[in-house]
Amino acid sequence: MSLHSAKGLEFPLVFLCGLEEGLFPHQRSIDEPGRLEEERRLCYVGMTRAMVQLFLTWAEVRRLHGRENYTRPSRFLSEISAELVDEVRSSTVLPPATSTPAEVLNTGAQTSSPGINLGARVHHAKFGQGTVLSVEGQGEHARVQVRFETAGSKWLVLAYANLDPA
Repeated sequence: MSLHSAKGLEFPLVFLCGLEEGLFPHQRSIDEPGRLEEERRLCYVGMTRAMVQLFLTWAEVRRLHGRENYTRPSRFLSEISAELVDEVRSSTVLPPATSTPAEVLNTGAQTSSPGINLGARVHHAKFGQGTVLSVEGQGEHARVQVRFETAGSKWLVLAYANLDPA
């Protein structure tokens, strides 16, 4: 259903997908303030259709026109008050389609650093205490997403992050 046709309706659950810069808001609307405001209003219409629960999603990588594009979350997501958001990330890191079975077996949500696994509590000198939400890769070159209590969610590379188990 389009957001235009949802005006005046309500649903117990609402899923708004594709909240990525260049997609929603659309790239053509970003440069024109009037069109950007119209897309912001449409996003608001979609969000306010939810009676019980609202799910907002975005893809980190999207295949569009045969190319993989690394995307940024929509600016509309950053306009939502942090206390209203419960960020959830998949803990599964899918291997590339060209992986061999041996490479697939070695792909996992763990690092070789002790105590730096999914769900672990960690401490960072600048950002403070946090919880590991996602782990991508292995060893020192692994990327981890940590939700810090005061600084919010951050992506860090283990080789440079200097995280200590809390």
